[in-house]
Amino acid sequence: MSIEVGSKVSGKVTGITNFGAFVELPEGVTGLVHISEVADNYVKDINEHLKVGDEVEVKVINVEKDGKIGLSIKKAKERPPVKEGEREQRPRTSRPAYGGGGGGNRGKNQNRSDQRPVKETFDQKMSKFLKDSEDRLASLKRNTESKRGGRGARRG
Repeated sequence: MSIEVGSKVSGKVTGITNFGAFVELPEGVTGLVHISEVADNYVKDINEHLKVGDEVEVKVINVEKDGKIGLSIKKAKERPPVKEGEREQRPRTSRPAYGGGGGGNRGKNQNRSDQRPVKETFDQKMSKFLKDSEDRLASLKRNTESKRGGRGARRG
């Protein structure tokens, strides 16, 4: 059986590094499971998931011309088929998907689902950007002038 992209094979973990695990495949060839391909969730320490000598099921995700083989444990796992009309559920992470931090002060109608964001035109976005940029530049000038002794005087 040759190693082909998309095939699922069993292998044995032969080495672990901080960026992934080396897995020996049936024909004696070794491939790498990158740390991002070990589990569906974020893996900080690969040693919490794998040990040298573990038997693992892997899926071949790429074979380079120089012989390097890319493997994935998470893609080898069977997932229940997604029904038509449903979206595949992603694993939850500990941080919010919208990238915002804490709540802060919100208006009482801000979380209502019937309100839609107002679409800005290019000109509105550009003028907002220019105003923000000028404000930042003025603030930066104020801070650097105070450190130099004010009035833009240079030490010499």
